[in-house]
Amino acid sequence: MAKLAVVILNWNGKRYLEQFLPTLLQYLPDYAEIVVADNASTDDSVSFLKATYPSIKVLEHERNEGFAKGYNMALEKLDAPYFCLLNSDIEVTEHWIEPIIEMMDANPTIAAVQPKMLSYNRRDEFEYAGASGGFIDKFGYPFCRGRVFNNLEKDHGQYDTVTDIFWASGAAMFVRGDVFRTMGGLDADFFAHMEEIDFCWRIKNTGYKIKVNPASVVYHIGGGTLPKNNPYKTYLNFRNNLFLLLKNLPEERITKTLIAKFFLDQIAAWFFLLQGHFRDFIAVYKAMVEFYKHYGECKEKRNTLPKLAFTDTYPKSVVFLHYFKRKKFFNGEKFS
Repeated sequence: MAKLAVVILNWNGKRYLEQFLPTLLQYLPDYAEIVVADNASTDDSVSFLKATYPSIKVLEHERNEGFAKGYNMALEKLDAPYFCLLNSDIEVTEHWIEPIIEMMDANPTIAAVQPKMLSYNRRDEFEYAGASGGFIDKFGYPFCRGRVFNNLEKDHGQYDTVTDIFWASGAAMFVRGDVFRTMGGLDADFFAHMEEIDFCWRIKNTGYKIKVNPASVVYHIGGGTLPKNNPYKTYLNFRNNLFLLLKNLPEERITKTLIAKFFLDQIAAWFFLLQGHFRDFIAVYKAMVEFYKHYGECKEKRNTLPKLAFTDTYPKSVVFLHYFKRKKFFNGEKFS
C-alpha cells in the first residue's frame, strides 16, 4: 500500500493528462502512487491512460458524478494514509510532495495542507483557486493570501511562510485518509465548487489544523472544466455558498448572516445585469430558489456534523474592505 495516493479526477481531460502526467511521474517519490478517477469521459482519456501509462490505476465511474461525489467514490476504494486531490490541469514541481508529507508526519493535528498555487500562464502571479492559502469572511466570501476577489498579486515571496488557513484549495489538497473517511468526505450535494471549503470548515470544527506550505509549489491553469464566465458556475458558486453558511455557521449567526447575504447576492445579480451578463443574473436567482427549496434538508445535515464550535471566520466584510475601502491585499491577518 502506498503512503500517498495522488488522485486526479478526470472528465474529458486527455489533453491535460498528456501534458502534465510526465512531470507528475518524474517528481513522484517512491512512497506515492497516481490514481486517475474518470468521471465517464467521452474523449479517449481512459484508453489513452491504459495504453500509455499501464502502471497508473484507473477507476471508472459510470457517469459524471461531479467533483465532490466523484472524489468520494474514488477515495472510498483506496486505503492510503494520505490522499492528494489534484486537478488534471496542474503542473507540479520538484519536491512538491515531500515538505507537505514531512510536515503532516511531524504533526498529527494537521489534517489538510495545500501548496502555494501559481498561475500556469502567468508564472510569477498567484492563481485564483488557492494562491497561498484560503480564508473566508463573516458573510461566506472566500479570499486568499495573494488573491482578493479578482485582484491577483505577483509572487515576490511575500507569502512564503507556513501558516494556518481556513480552507485548502481542492485543486491541490493533501488530506489524511482517516480524517477524510471520518468526516464523510466531500458533500456530494455541492456537486462542484466550495465543497472543499465546507469540508475544511467541518475539519476545523473537530479541532484539526489546516495549513499552507509554500515550500511546495504548483502551477494551475484553472477553469479547465467550467470557465469563469459560465452561468452554471455562477449558479453553483452562489447556491453552494448559501449551503455552506447554513451548514456550518453557529446557530446564533445563521438568520442574521443569511438575511445580509440575501441582499448582497441581489446586488451581485444586478451588477451582472448592468454588465450585460443576463444569464449570470438569472443564475443568481436560480441559486436562491434552489437553496430555499433544499433549506430543510440542508439544515438537517447540521445534526450529523461535529460540534459547531469554530467561528474563526474573518470578522469583517471583505466586500466592504475591497470595493469601498480599496483594500487589495491580505497577509493572513489583516488587509492593506
